[in-house]
Amino acid sequence: MAGIRFGLEDQVFLVTGGSRGIGLAIARELLAQGARVAICGRKAEGLQAAAGELAAGKRLHGVAAHIAQEADVERLFAETLAVFGRLDGVVNNVGMNIATGVVDAEPGMWRKVIDSNLNGTFLCARKAGQIMRSQGRGKIVSISSLAAHRAAPAMGIYGVAKAGIEMLTRVLAQELAPFNIQVNAVAPGMVRTAFSQLFWSNPEIHAHLVKSIPLGRIAEPADVVAPTLYLLSAGADYITGQVLLVDGGASAV
Repeated sequence: MAGIRFGLEDQVFLVTGGSRGIGLAIARELLAQGARVAICGRKAEGLQAAAGELAAGKRLHGVAAHIAQEADVERLFAETLAVFGRLDGVVNNVGMNIATGVVDAEPGMWRKVIDSNLNGTFLCARKAGQIMRSQGRGKIVSISSLAAHRAAPAMGIYGVAKAGIEMLTRVLAQELAPFNIQVNAVAPGMVRTAFSQLFWSNPEIHAHLVKSIPLGRIAEPADVVAPTLYLLSAGADYITGQVLLVDGGASAV
């Protein structure tokens, strides 16, 4: 992303699920842009590995937290404020899927996917909104998915959760607009990360996916980073309640 500057120097951002995949890529670029970044993940060892890779010193802070647990979310935000003093933006990135059909899913599977995706995003966006409302400014960006727009095999519960995140985005955009807080979402198609490896590592599935994408490839994490940083920047001050599809044109077919 050489040469693209977003004006985020010295601002403070919290990235959930920031120890790997898309979240790690977003955290890396935020740091490269001169921002200060808090990341969270469920496992301390994953956060330690990310901190070693990012090598950002005091501009990076990791917190072990389960975002579907309200007490963990309260601690996550309190620690971020204690370390950095303010909060300019939040990226709700945590996501998980259990590859199953909805009819064959056990209720516990449903709850786990909804908790990690939708309920976790609600708890973090709610807390961010409370903090930013008192500041009179802020940005909230949630990572959704093309699965929120297209039903797909083994992605049903995940798609329902992401669709909920997109409605939550629109609702919060209306509620928080009077406080100069912009709330948006980025909805990627398939991205080449460990999260989706089950799909893109299969040659037959990969070929089918690529055939359905006008740009002729699945996304890399970097393809999601720039749109996210744009929505966190002052350039998006008049954009709120929107879902930006980053899918190589798949939704246009």
